[in-house]
Amino acid sequence: MRLVAQIGVAATLMVGPGTPAEQVTTPTATAGATTSPPSSDDKGPIPKALKKVPSLRILPSHPRQASHVRVFVHCPKKANHAIIGSTAFQLKGSRRVYREVGMGFSDRGLGHRGVSISYYALPGWHKALLKCVKVTMNKKTRISRTRVIGRDAIPLYVRRFSIWQYFD
Repeated sequence: MRLVAQIGVAATLMVGPGTPAEQVTTPTATAGATTSPPSSDDKGPIPKALKKVPSLRILPSHPRQASHVRVFVHCPKKANHAIIGSTAFQLKGSRRVYREVGMGFSDRGLGHRGVSISYYALPGWHKALLKCVKVTMNKKTRISRTRVIGRDAIPLYVRRFSIWQYFD
């Protein structure tokens, strides 16, 4: 057993550390200030053109029947609600094949929610549709008005249910 541990330690030391060493910059006499290397998190501001583009992402992209997915949404600031619909989200015992799920989001237009893929959803390709809407309500008459701000659609591949997915 000691031999196996010694081989593992030796291999680790030979490969070296998994992260590269940080670069250290020295101040120059002319600049008078230090500059740090750009980090991977600093990607700069989002371009204004992309702030108005709605987007939808579902993870994992190839879920199984009777599993859960995370839905990530970005909508323009004008919108105050998002509606995601798909035939993969149908409920047990419901006659409706297409189900819509509502979602609110932050001031920046970002939102996330967990949704379950139905056991009764047919295996194969489904389409997930996003509608970013602006909902206004007349408080006197209690009539709401819904205006679509943006749309997006992505394909969603539903795989067959397998009991073995729980025994990995």
